[in-house]
Amino acid sequence: MIYTRYIILCFVCFLLSLNFANSFENKIIFKINNEIITSLDILNELRYLKIINKEFNNIKKEEAFQISKNSLIREKIKEIEIKKIIKEIEIEDKILQNLILNYFKEFEIKSISEFEKYFLDRSIDPNEIRKKITIEFFWNQLIYNKYQNNVKIDKQLIVDDLKKNDKQSEFLLAEILFNVNESENFKDKVNLINKSIKKINFSQTALAYSISNTANKGGKLGWVAESILSEKIFKELKNLKIGEHTNPILIPGGFLILKLLDLRKISKEFDLDKEVKKIVRKKTNQQLNRFSNIYFNKIKKDIIINEF
Repeated sequence: MIYTRYIILCFVCFLLSLNFANSFENKIIFKINNEIITSLDILNELRYLKIINKEFNNIKKEEAFQISKNSLIREKIKEIEIKKIIKEIEIEDKILQNLILNYFKEFEIKSISEFEKYFLDRSIDPNEIRKKITIEFFWNQLIYNKYQNNVKIDKQLIVDDLKKNDKQSEFLLAEILFNVNESENFKDKVNLINKSIKKINFSQTALAYSISNTANKGGKLGWVAESILSEKIFKELKNLKIGEHTNPILIPGGFLILKLLDLRKISKEFDLDKEVKKIVRKKTNQQLNRFSNIYFNKIKKDIIINEF
């Protein structure tokens, strides 16, 4: 009799847990045009962001939910736009594998089997990560095809600068890129961001307010050579002390705040042709990233977002 009661109790508990799981998974939080975002989607995004940015663990639950929501909305809008051009959002396995290993190299993931184990151990479906990387790949391709002819780079200026100086500065940077909507006031938005930087820190503020693709990683840009920077941005950075950040800088696509994390001087012993190509490539990516933000803000205006 005791054993029978135990079996019944276990079965009831199983049904209750199953019903809870199903209700959780089926709860629609947002509808973006005809695409939906569920509570489970947000939970998975939350787990993912905690993995790729340790700062995420220090954020309050309400803010973490908002950041995860915004991240998913941004991704879904890109997916909607991509589907207007291609029916199947798929990449060849070999290309996708290279993208995955490159994206997660800082996690010391050296094979696809390691990648899958890493995320499965953390209760995340690796296929969801594959989808994220695939969407970003096609989005970047879309932006390149649309704006490649708008990229303007003076190669001769780069050559002259490299020949002129035998040393150059490199800046370890983090960024916050933001826009000001019609309903917002510029000064109020800047004050809000500055208060957040003082109250928590730059990295968490980037997570909350930056619209750049670097937001999920706390705005980290890595080491950036002065030859890559525009004259306008270089002038702002050269007067900073380590730990300080710039005032908002107006750039195509929004307003940019840069924080100087570290600074170093490097000797410029290099193959001139290779260095020029490297700088041109990085400057091209910078300009395309700005066009990406401009285009995203443009298409977002036509997107219908309903919250349930």
